Amino acid sequence: MSPQAAYHSEIFRLYFYIVAGLLAVAGLALAFLAWGLKKDVRSIWTTYKAWLVMAPVILGCIFAGRVPTIFFFCLLSALGFKEFARATGLYRDWWTVGVVYLGIAALGITSLVHQPFGEEQGNGWYGYFIVLPVHVIALILFVPIVRNRVAGELQNMSLAILGFIYIGWMFCHLAFMANAMNAYGYLLYVVFATEVNDVAAFTFGKLFGKHPLRSNISPKKTWEGAIGAFAVSMALPWLMRFSFPFFGPWELIFTGLIVGIGGQLGDLSISVIKRDIGIKDMGANIPGHGGILDRIDSLIFVAPIFFHMAGFFYNMR
Repeated sequence: MSPQAAYHSEIFRLYFYIVAGLLAVAGLALAFLAWGLKKDVRSIWTTYKAWLVMAPVILGCIFAGRVPTIFFFCLLSALGFKEFARATGLYRDWWTVGVVYLGIAALGITSLVHQPFGEEQGNGWYGYFIVLPVHVIALILFVPIVRNRVAGELQNMSLAILGFIYIGWMFCHLAFMANAMNAYGYLLYVVFATEVNDVAAFTFGKLFGKHPLRSNISPKKTWEGAIGAFAVSMALPWLMRFSFPFFGPWELIFTGLIVGIGGQLGDLSISVIKRDIGIKDMGANIPGHGGILDRIDSLIFVAPIFFHMAGFFYNMR
């Protein structure tokens, strides 16, 4: 990955045109609703304006190359964990929080460095990336021993382990994906398709939603929205097969299942945490979207499952 490679990549250019076209069409549609039909679209307009910033940032980082891409996704992971730690009260324990930040930094380093040993050489220390959770969990458990403390430590350790595995390690598979031979196809598809899945769930839910999907967890989500999003996600791999032209029918089906189910599971999982601690959003950094974690939650399941599915069928490096 490099600016030169992205410029000459047909896959990257196609995604650039698709995203630019969708943003333009969405902007015209909102303008027509607001000024032509006199509809109140202020909340949707706020969400749309945020995408006008987020989409160029994501494309720009991937265009900039492998190192900026890895840094970008690890930074999102760290910011997402910060929101999680603040919301759950873990942030008061800086020793434990520091270990998680150290673990996320280690994920970035293992994604960046060259494979040091063995016959298979290439970017990214895959073996250590996979086993790193063992070492980070051990270090988290070591913190109260060093501090000679017991009160409240079980809760802090549990939250730190959840935060690192879920928001750190699982999400940072996107960072390691920058080392794949088909990095542009994999990364851009996973991010694009997962966000489309979110938009489809919202749209179908608004238009047809009558039956709550999980009323206690996320009252506004409906079965109609979930089924509509799933149908869109199953169709996308076939419509955007240029992302991975070497995928066969089974890989395309698995890709649709991973995004269609995994994206919604990621969103619901974060909703469980938010409802349990009594908050609506994890943060307010992105107008119309909530916090960083509210925006990346759908990717948390999709990224590692897609990564290992693609790695099972094809060499990722």
